[in-house]
Formats: sequence, C-alpha cells, structure tokens
Amino acid sequence: MEIMVKQKTIKNEISLTGVGLHTGKEVTMTFKPAPINNGFTFVRVDLQGQPVIEADANYVVNTQRGTNLEKLGVKIQTPEHVLAALVGCDLDNIIIELNASELPIMDGSSIYFVEAIEKAGIEEQDASRNVYVVKEVISFTDEATGSEILVMPSDDYQVTTMVDFGTKVLGTQNATLKSIADFKNEIANSRTFSFLHELESLLEHGLIKGGDLNNAIVYVDKEISETTMANLKKAFGKDEISVKPNGVLDNLTLHYPNEAARHKLLDVIGDLSLIGVRIQGKIIANKPGHYVNTQFAKKLAKIIKIEQRNHVPVYDLNQEPLMDIHKIMAMLPHRPPFLLIDRIIEMSDRHVVGLKNVTMNENFFVGHFPEAPVMPGVLIVEAMAQTGGILVLSTVPDPENYLTYFMKIDNVKFKHKVLPGDTLIFKCELISPIRRGICHMQANAYANGKLVTEAELMAQIARKQ
Repeated sequence: MEIMVKQKTIKNEISLTGVGLHTGKEVTMTFKPAPINNGFTFVRVDLQGQPVIEADANYVVNTQRGTNLEKLGVKIQTPEHVLAALVGCDLDNIIIELNASELPIMDGSSIYFVEAIEKAGIEEQDASRNVYVVKEVISFTDEATGSEILVMPSDDYQVTTMVDFGTKVLGTQNATLKSIADFKNEIANSRTFSFLHELESLLEHGLIKGGDLNNAIVYVDKEISETTMANLKKAFGKDEISVKPNGVLDNLTLHYPNEAARHKLLDVIGDLSLIGVRIQGKIIANKPGHYVNTQFAKKLAKIIKIEQRNHVPVYDLNQEPLMDIHKIMAMLPHRPPFLLIDRIIEMSDRHVVGLKNVTMNENFFVGHFPEAPVMPGVLIVEAMAQTGGILVLSTVPDPENYLTYFMKIDNVKFKHKVLPGDTLIFKCELISPIRRGICHMQANAYANGKLVTEAELMAQIARKQ
C-alpha cells in the first residue's frame, strides 16, 4: 500500500566545518532549504559559476575509497555519510554548498550532520513525495567480490546488512534498520572503519590526509611491525599506539560490537539515495561496498525511470464520474464534433483525469485514413488540452464566461496508434501553479494499458468578449 507523504526540507540554513578524509582539506559545508522536487544537490561555491551536481547515481565515477561523483569535470568526494543523514532525517530537498570537493568527515559517522539538520528544523512542503513501491525482487551481484544487494517488497523502507571480511578480528556481523525513524538512535553514530593492511597502503599512497584516529576505527588484522608502528605514530601525531584486546587500535571505543555492520548500513542508505526516488521495500545487502551499492542504485534508477515513464494509472471506469457530458458542456465552450472528452473521473487542485471512448462513428475517421482508421495525433493533443481546460476553468466561479486558448505545446511524443474501440484516459498535472489564468501542465494519454501520447501544454483562459 502506497501512503501519500509530503516532501520535506529544512527551515533554516546551517553550516559545518571539517576536513575531507582523503584530501585533508578544510571544507565548509552549508545545508540550505530547497524547493519541491529539487532532491539533493551539491553546489561548489568555490568554483566559477558555482556549478551544481545532483546526487545522481549516473554521476558516480569512482568508488575506490568512498563514493565519488563527477559532472562536467566538477567533483564531489565522499558524500555518502551526509546523504545518509539527509535520508535518515526523512528529507527530500536540500541544497548542499561546499567550498571544496570533499565533504567533511567529522567523526566518520553521520551524527554531526543529523544534529545540524535537527538544529536547522524540518518543515513539510506542499507536494507529495515520489515513492517507488517495490513489487518484485530486484538484485545486483558483483561476481568478483561475491557482494550482493537486493530489494524485496515491504510496507516500509528497511535495510539489513551482513558483513564478512574473512578476518578473525572482524568476523561475521549483521545490522538491521526496521524503520528510517530509528536511524538517528541506532545507525547515525556508527563510524567508518579501515583495516590495518588497507591503512598501510593508503598512507603509502598519500591518501587519508585528513584521517586522524578520531574519525576511523582501525581493525588490526595482522601483526604490526615496528616500521608500521612508527608510520602510524607519525601519521596520527601520537606518541603511543597500542592494540586493544578486541583487535581495534586504541584510539576509539566502539559504540556497538557490530559498529562495522552498522556503518556499512549507513553507507548503503547514503549510496542508495543516489537513485533520486524514495524506495518502499526491504534492502538486504551481503558484503556491501560502494561499488556494489552504486551499481545497484544505477540499475534501480533505470528500472524506476522506465516504469514511471510508462506508468499507467488505474481508474475504476464503472464508478460515478465526477463530471458527465452535460457538466462538461456546461463548463467547456467546445461542442460536437469537436468536444473530445466524455467524462471527468478525477480532479484535485493540481491534476485532472478525463476519458474518451473512441468509436468508428467519429467523423475524423472518414479521411484519416479510409480503410485504416487511426485517430489523428493532433486531436489527441486537443483532447488533452480540453481535459486541462476543465482544471483551469474550475478555478473561476463563472466558467461559462471564459474560453481556453493554447499558448504553447512542447515535447510532444506519439508512442502508439489509437484505433476505434479504444478507451483513452487523459491525465494532466500542473508543472507550476496556475497564475493569471495561465496553466502549464504535463499531459499524458493512455489506452490499452500503454502510454500513447505525452506533451507539455500551456493554455490560457480569457474572458469571452
């Protein structure tokens, strides 16, 4: 069951300063409220023209050490912990301004970002959230690593992660998030981690410049040589370093025995936000990593895009219509043979749904085409405009005194033929609010369970002279 939820943003802007884990550069990050349907967008205020990079799986370029996005040469590094916090706080629209490429690591978790968002305050927006309801299992497997991630139907967004690194120090761990409402208390403070052998190679390659031992848990999965110990002391600016009985360097106390699995869960939430649509389904990730997470996000985004593009709304055609032909004729100035809608079956302040039964008796079939009747595309567009006309005319108290005129038609696509015997359903949704009698809408026409025509229409109502 899909539940209608309003989109959310923050009330006030708020800034945080920290260092990037890999670049070691100080960075100031500002969360700003964003308009509806903005999603999560990054703005590089340090670059000319302040380029915008959307949090979109198609911009992922590298997942070696975290998720990296790039659009037209502009980079955003390691955004996953911030994105996880935004989803964990149940937000939809945020602008994130940065004066460097890499987001601040803080303590390696999401908690600082969650607290900043709570401080900024959360508010609802006047638009419903786009939620993709999972109806069947969709999965992605990385053959090379054996990592697997799948989503299955569920009433809520849930995530389970299972990690097995094949090391004694960090055996098999699991973590589950039953509801996004639990993110703050159960997942947000889980910090990033690394193994000693990885750390050595990172130090050698001059990475983790921003790493100190306060923002990463280090699991010791091998004997520490004296050289390594000296390098670590130098890297982390400490006189003494030792290994705790649980196999963790002595810099930190674990928040949870399964903190590694919880952090992996946090990463999954952050990476999957790149789908750009909320998911209603249960995610199960076995040995997740940024590569498998973002590949899965790309796969899912593609499936959703195709489905939503071809999504055919289902209406009960047997129920009492909102407006029958008499009510339509009382509102629209059109008359047969140019009145091209028979019923209005649904209407709100933002959308309208109309219906037309196409029969062989239509006069346009006489010449279009003899022996092969096809409804002219231009008349389908006209019928969509008439349906939209009902929406805009319903905003004035005396519709009978107005006429509707076309101003613009854009992005028209005819996908399938409409033939005698078809039932056409027209759905028109406002792209922007109606102003001064001007209505800008996305119009789709469906028949036989398929999208047959789509167009962007702009019409104006004007008082009869």
